[in-house]
Amino acid sequence: MSEIGKSVRMERIFDRSTGNTIIVPMDHGVGAGPIKGLIDMPETVNKVAQGGANAVLGHMGLPKYGHRGYGHDIGLIIHLSASTALGPDPNHKVLVTTVEEAIKVGADAVSVH
Repeated sequence: MSEIGKSVRMERIFDRSTGNTIIVPMDHGVGAGPIKGLIDMPETVNKVAQGGANAVLGHMGLPKYGHRGYGHDIGLIIHLSASTALGPDPNHKVLVTTVEEAIKVGADAVSVH
């Protein structure tokens, strides 16, 4: 990644004036199933942005169904791994996408655990 590309992505995640960030995780639906109240993802992401968050963290469905192209722009962090509470080991994480795929949907950063 070029230094310019890195700077652009970091500026979408961190507040330029303070260097601080507020990142709202919205990746719980994959592991826990549907979350009550999270019906309209574009509106939810817009409200999160209006509330002062710098970025949202989610899985690959978030950019398709609720990020960019609607409301306030906000940074995007794609979570590369997932597990499910419905399986025998809810702590067993597996990779569900790649850095390359995350970049294709406009991710500013990725996370994994």
